[in-house]
Amino acid sequence: MALVELKDIRKSFMLGSEELEILHGVNLSVEKGEFVAMMGPSGSGKSTTMNILGCLDRPTSGTYLLDGKDVSDLSSDELAEIRNSMIGFVFQGFNLLQKTSAAENVELPLLYAGVPKDERHERAKQVLIDMGLGDRIYHEPTQLSGGQQQRVAIARGIVNRAPILMADEPTGNLDSKTSDEIMALFTELNDKEGITIILVTHEPDVAAYAKRILHFRDGVITSDEINSRRPKI
Repeated sequence: MALVELKDIRKSFMLGSEELEILHGVNLSVEKGEFVAMMGPSGSGKSTTMNILGCLDRPTSGTYLLDGKDVSDLSSDELAEIRNSMIGFVFQGFNLLQKTSAAENVELPLLYAGVPKDERHERAKQVLIDMGLGDRIYHEPTQLSGGQQQRVAIARGIVNRAPILMADEPTGNLDSKTSDEIMALFTELNDKEGITIILVTHEPDVAAYAKRILHFRDGVITSDEINSRRPKI
């Protein structure tokens, strides 16, 4: 059984009095342990697809099965619960709370999950240490470099031990060296921890780290290829 499966997903938005269809019947299956990159020009539908996969938006029609459960028509509260237990997120802009330590930022998903305070803090500290940030646990975002902030964001994305990590342009604000370091970290999480990673990117050099590359254009997937040229980490 696929971990993620989209069946004939369509998504429309109202533009004034007209309905504009963004996704035109997307079909996609992702197995546990895959590392998938989604590429395409602006307006191709990749970010809309990512929002549906991340339970941040609902399709207009079609079926979305997440670990075998149909989540297409769940309530906002039910979707929030699934997001917190099944999916970690990493964004281009880091989305860290300012005036708040790295540890407190990482603890947030555990707070929403009702994990006791002491356990929250210990798990957050450990995952930050695993990210190479053992000496930055109590630093605020303004005291961290861009690469360090993204490591904090990744730590927050995996601290709840969700099986899926979704990343939207995670290297967009980073220089090329730091970008390579962050992508090596994603590769390690996939190869060693078995976390399923679904990534949106405009950059071929970033997509090259994935095991599988999807290309979107005009609201459909135009190619789905196994990547045989992954960099060796």
